[in-house]
Amino acid sequence: MTAPSGLVIADKPGGMTSHDVVARIRRLAGTRRVGHAGTLDPMATGVLVVGVEKATRLLGHLMLTEKEYAATIRLGQSTGTEDADGQIVASASAAGVTDADLAAAVATLRGEISQIPPAVSAVKVGGERAYKLARQGAAPELKARTVTVFEFTVRDVRPDGPLLDLDVTVTCSSGTYIRALARDLGTALGTGGHLTRLRRTRVGPYRDAAARTLDELADDLRVLPLAAAAAAAFPRLDLTGEQADRLSHGGKLPASTVSSTVAPPTTAPPTTAPAGPVAAFGPDGTLVALVTGEAGQYRPLAVFAS
Repeated sequence: MTAPSGLVIADKPGGMTSHDVVARIRRLAGTRRVGHAGTLDPMATGVLVVGVEKATRLLGHLMLTEKEYAATIRLGQSTGTEDADGQIVASASAAGVTDADLAAAVATLRGEISQIPPAVSAVKVGGERAYKLARQGAAPELKARTVTVFEFTVRDVRPDGPLLDLDVTVTCSSGTYIRALARDLGTALGTGGHLTRLRRTRVGPYRDAAARTLDELADDLRVLPLAAAAAAAFPRLDLTGEQADRLSHGGKLPASTVSSTVAPPTTAPPTTAPAGPVAAFGPDGTLVALVTGEAGQYRPLAVFAS
């Protein structure tokens, strides 16, 4: 029997790819219509948001939400992949790095920054994944992109001879590479750096406390229903029956005609539609569509109602 539409909050184990996790959940859910909202590297663990059936249409929008990570950065060594899975390609003692040096370098990597993705990454170059080109000996020259690091906090510092291990917490925008933060921190300090541990602790509203291991999911495939999943992740719009019918057929709604907007709360009907996504619900609580604001109207991004 095919699982109902909704989200599975998986706790990805180390050593598996995100695709491996999706393949396992496809078997458990009894459907091939399964995808995930944001790749985790094989060495990484933690929250992987997996969509089943209609919920796969939420995933592109969930990928754009804020992410949170707990990681360990090793200063004093650089690797070819910028994590512990790669070969050490350079070493420089980090024994002389002071707390002041560290604080100053970390500060430059907060806020809106320009970041070059790792050469071994899923970024596409000319239709090919960068990691495939790198493995073929043709590592591409990737362009810098603007990302936002909301938090980059050093929680613990552990000296080990010429090496310095840092336990850090990072909250960032979609598209931020924590491996690149480790690399750039090491470059700023003149020591080189790479990740030795990475755990994603949150994707949007979905935290690792709610994530379940693959063994737990094999025993009980818990699927967060489509409506609940959308309500947790996006602002909510409650519609009349007529409005729900119009949206379900791909029509637009003038923002001024929609009298109930919840999260963020409002005390008066909106006169302009917020830039989405916003989850629009029918009178019976069914998720009708994800919508976005456009010229004072709500326009459907994805329709879920039959």
